[in-house]
Amino acid sequence: MFNQIRLVNFISAILCVVLIAPILIVVVMSFGASSYMIFPPDSLSTRWYEEFFSSPEWMSSLASSFLIALLASVIATTLGFLGAYSLVRGKYGNKKLIISFCLLPLIVPTIITAVALYFTSVPLELVGSKIWIAVCHAALAIPVVLLILLSSLQGIDVSVERAAEGMGASKLYTFTRIVIPMAAPGIMSAAFFSFLTSFDELIVSLFLAGLESETLPVRIWNSLIMNMEPVIASISTVLILITISLLLIELMVRKLRA
Repeated sequence: MFNQIRLVNFISAILCVVLIAPILIVVVMSFGASSYMIFPPDSLSTRWYEEFFSSPEWMSSLASSFLIALLASVIATTLGFLGAYSLVRGKYGNKKLIISFCLLPLIVPTIITAVALYFTSVPLELVGSKIWIAVCHAALAIPVVLLILLSSLQGIDVSVERAAEGMGASKLYTFTRIVIPMAAPGIMSAAFFSFLTSFDELIVSLFLAGLESETLPVRIWNSLIMNMEPVIASISTVLILITISLLLIELMVRKLRA
């Protein structure tokens, strides 16, 4: 038994190394001074970070990604929370069927969703609209939000809500003053993960983003096709740091709320 545990731990460690090694390689390459990507770098420099943060084009793409991801997070978290609350507390049938329908964006290949959204957007002249892109990203993020909040709301004892209503509290008061604060850690987690889902989305953005709404993943993709700029390694490192920071913030919030 002990040997089996050691074997599992060893295999897990190997898998972690395999997953983390490419990320570390990209981080190291981002500090190279040469005009092309090389590992290990001949010399170290922050040249490509300076180029990234001083480039109006890259900064515009970064700002677009942040704005779209923020809007998508708000939309997905709001709709996902209301949907999850309805599914947990509602008294109606076919809940499993409804949940399965809501999880379709996780099942259907993203390219199919992107093509469908593109042909819907063109007649309505919505291609390039940041708000529309955010709505489409929210549709992709809702399944993640729903799964997180279903778990969170199921952990809230319904007797607490019944006790509040029994003492004269209205349903609106109970919902806003009791349910939402108790579900706050789950809501926060859902908001962070929906933000990351939108921020990293490429395929849907490729179809829907115009020149004025070019997101960072789209610009990275175009740069990879046209020219393998070393600045891409520095951008990837920045994205890794953003992701890690958001996850750490989410963890800290959960610990503070515990």
